[in-house]
Amino acid sequence: MKKPFRVIYEDNHLVIVNKRAGVLVHGDKTGDKTLEEAVKEYIKETYNKPGAVYLGTVHRLDRPVSGLIIFARTSKALERMNELFRKRHIQKTYWAITRNKPRIKKGRLTHWLVKDQDRNVVTAHDEEVPNSKKAELDYRYVGTINKHHLIEVEPITGRSHQIRVQLASMGCPIRGDLKYGYPRPNPDASINLHSRRAYFIHPVKKEPVLCKAPLPENAFWEEFLQLETEDIKDDTMKFLH
Repeated sequence: MKKPFRVIYEDNHLVIVNKRAGVLVHGDKTGDKTLEEAVKEYIKETYNKPGAVYLGTVHRLDRPVSGLIIFARTSKALERMNELFRKRHIQKTYWAITRNKPRIKKGRLTHWLVKDQDRNVVTAHDEEVPNSKKAELDYRYVGTINKHHLIEVEPITGRSHQIRVQLASMGCPIRGDLKYGYPRPNPDASINLHSRRAYFIHPVKKEPVLCKAPLPENAFWEEFLQLETEDIKDDTMKFLH
């Protein structure tokens, strides 16, 4: 069985991992083992910790999505990371692969989202409606390989299924995402959405943290690496401005 994660960054306060697609972050009715449980086991074994291990989940990724997940190893770090998210002081970048090319290569999407809890489906509206939450993201078309398109996304808000439903709303459902309009599933039930980079000021050390999650070990994903080198500026400079 494939390991559910790879550690990207860790210290006494935080552990940041690259989640494999198909792994739950938190438990659900399936009862499947979660990423949170696996990371707790890793900490317990690595540091020979007796008793229960504290681990605070700072944010989540949908089960079929891969990439960076940030956990807090202390309650103080969790509180401070939650504050960074609340103030939108964490910059996150996602890669999405679509079959349709965006009509406009760069822009901001603004929708009002309504979630059907029973069906676990989100609907996007162009105007505010009852029980809706405003969702915003910036996107940029990066390039095309084998009739598929790479779109880089920087969410401004952090709504459930936000990237998936907002890209679908502009006619670009993510490859493999049957829930939001893509016609065919991926063989492994993943969708081609990857939490690629995160930048923030460490809540305790007050130092810049810039993490990048390697792409899933999949030939289809790896084709898109060549699009990154020429057209995206140096990561550090990008996130420091």
